[in-house]
Amino acid sequence: MKVIVDFCLIPLGVELSLSPYIAECERIFKDMGLSHQLHAYGTNIEGEWDAVMEAIKRCHNRIHEMGAPRISSTLRIGTRTDREDSIASKVQSVEKLLAVS
Repeated sequence: MKVIVDFCLIPLGVELSLSPYIAECERIFKDMGLSHQLHAYGTNIEGEWDAVMEAIKRCHNRIHEMGAPRISSTLRIGTRTDREDSIASKVQSVEKLLAVS
């Protein structure tokens, strides 16, 4: 099943800048061949359910390896059975409406 996930990972008990941890997760998504889009407070990830969940698991494991004693993550998960959906098509749908007004 294809899924689009909005993933936010927050390492706790580490320095103030979280950029090195987020960059490591971005590398994991890229290495796994997942379509993903970084935004200010998380990452949208698109792919098959098992692959996306495996990537999230790898992020948690890697961030712990980097020294974070705790991690808090939030996920918003979307699936559809009526048609194929993508991150790009969702954005294009809104941009199309904005162009009309």
